[in-house]
Amino acid sequence: MFMSQGSRHDRTRLICVYNADTGLIEALMHAVHKAVRPETYPCSLCALTYGAVSMRGDWKAFWQGLEAEVDFYHRDDFTQDFPKYGVGGSREVALPVIMIDEADAEPRVLISDEDLDAMADVEVLMARVERELRASAR
Repeated sequence: MFMSQGSRHDRTRLICVYNADTGLIEALMHAVHKAVRPETYPCSLCALTYGAVSMRGDWKAFWQGLEAEVDFYHRDDFTQDFPKYGVGGSREVALPVIMIDEADAEPRVLISDEDLDAMADVEVLMARVERELRASAR
């Protein structure tokens, strides 16, 4: 589920960006890396929200229940759709990241790579997303 940066919307949108590229080979390499050397795995968002090969059920149910729209990107398609924020862009953001895109505003970092790296589990991530969405609604 990907949206183009050019489309404007009335709903709040979360943009979740994995520090991994698209593709079957990439996915297999990441699954092996995560299993064999989890301490050096470069995508804490993947580690928090995915099991060995698929999205965790509790995470999927959580984001499907949010009032905000949620879009997921890999590093390469994020850079294509959001060149300003993607790899090599003028406002490149460190990955992984969760950004928020609100109507009539530029997308901004909601949960940084450092914050994601420090999270112990997906429950902490879900609580943080809820807290940040409540704060942004004020």
